[in-house]
Amino acid sequence: MMFMEKERFQIHGIPSVLWGKPSEKGFIAVHGSQSHKMDQPIALLAENVCARGYQVLSFDLPEHGDRKEQPTLCKVQNCVEELGIILQYAKRNWKHIRLFANSMGAYFSLLAYAGADLEGAWFLSPVVDMQRIIQNMMGWFHVTEQQLQEQQIIPTPIGQALYWDYYCYVKAHPVDEWGIPTHILYGSGDDLCEADIISEFVKRFSCELETVQGAEHYFHTPEQLQILDRWIKNTV
Repeated sequence: MMFMEKERFQIHGIPSVLWGKPSEKGFIAVHGSQSHKMDQPIALLAENVCARGYQVLSFDLPEHGDRKEQPTLCKVQNCVEELGIILQYAKRNWKHIRLFANSMGAYFSLLAYAGADLEGAWFLSPVVDMQRIIQNMMGWFHVTEQQLQEQQIIPTPIGQALYWDYYCYVKAHPVDEWGIPTHILYGSGDDLCEADIISEFVKRFSCELETVQGAEHYFHTPEQLQILDRWIKNTV
């Protein structure tokens, strides 16, 4: 991987990295679950777009990366607020702003940036319907809405707790606006965000979809990362 400039700093206490040389245009990069601000998809993005004169701004979501020991939880309402802070920083520094987001990072972006003046979005394995995912999890572990409301927090065997306030926020904030030109890279074996949900989202918001046969939600094999690299090269 090519050497590129990286500046580590904090934006209102959020650990961040600015990749590339000073520019008037850049990408906000939002990582996915169990990841961090310097993960491989973001590094691949930076390698490609910094060579074309962009910068990349990535950061750690709550409970991720350098924030694992901090008290802030990775709940949708917290993440949406922080993505707003990141966008304000980007607006102060760039004239042209684009978005790259992975998995749940895409979902947070859909809520935080629906009305934002972004020139384009690139989504890898995006979560576009969090309510469906939470309801699926409730079904897997035989949790009812009433139980969740009564207990507020219910741990699950997969290490991700169910939260009543998170669920209520998601139901109260459906994704019903998205006017940003969007490219999506999606695996045919993605069992987290099912194909019918992605297909409906693509049709509703006129996105460009590339489906990778056999790939699952998490793009990590050398072959999948090569496909991701080529997709970035061909679409940015």
